[in-house]
Amino acid sequence: MCLAIPMEVVEVEQNMATVEMGDVRRQVCLDLLDGTVEVGDYLIIHAGYAIHLVDPEEARKTLSYFKEIFDYEVSG
Repeated sequence: MCLAIPMEVVEVEQNMATVEMGDVRRQVCLDLLDGTVEVGDYLIIHAGYAIHLVDPEEARKTLSYFKEIFDYEVSG
């Protein structure tokens, strides 16, 4: 099973972007996306490629759900 988590763009240079979620940072290729990616955008990443641009509000909501699940799992 694959789980797609939105990651925030923190840097863009040509066809590559640096994205992060929490303490995790990754370099990803933007070649599969149409249009322009900017710092602050949220992307869905798969195998080192950005495959989808996500609405920022929807991305933040999704990340808050993941945090709730993680907090519940940790607290038992």
